[in-house]
Amino acid sequence: MPRSILRGLALPALALLAGTAPGFALDVTKTIDVPAAPAKVWSTIGDFCGIGQWHPAIEKCVPSIEGGKPLRTLSLKGGGTIVESQTARDDAKMRYTYAIVSGPLPVSDYSSTLMVAPKGTGSTLTWTGSFKAKGAPDAVATDAIGGIYESGLKAIADKTK
Repeated sequence: MPRSILRGLALPALALLAGTAPGFALDVTKTIDVPAAPAKVWSTIGDFCGIGQWHPAIEKCVPSIEGGKPLRTLSLKGGGTIVESQTARDDAKMRYTYAIVSGPLPVSDYSSTLMVAPKGTGSTLTWTGSFKAKGAPDAVATDAIGGIYESGLKAIADKTK
């Protein structure tokens, strides 16, 4: 087959593959410094279902266990439910990682870590996540997750003053 024909087929084939390929992972990281000691901050956020006590978007959190892993079912103040599974935990390093099992957020393949680290006489809280946009443009998914992290970190800072 002549090279010109092969080149002519290559671009449409690449376009077809690009349209069916999974999206690239998106990453969001938000941090905040607080004057409270890491142990105090961890006592606020370390309980996996404790998010219901400090995040402004959560009406309540119901804990459960599935397959030996902690789950939390979050009832949102604006309506809707998110189910999340804790996938890793390190109390000594004051961090846990979780994944979304189901919910209304415009993301898939979501994994997130919430952690506390010492900084001077206070702490740095870091909330980081990796996910793919689902049913929405990347910017919408990134803004949604970033907003959740920012409002949660601000609430933690206010609660641990």
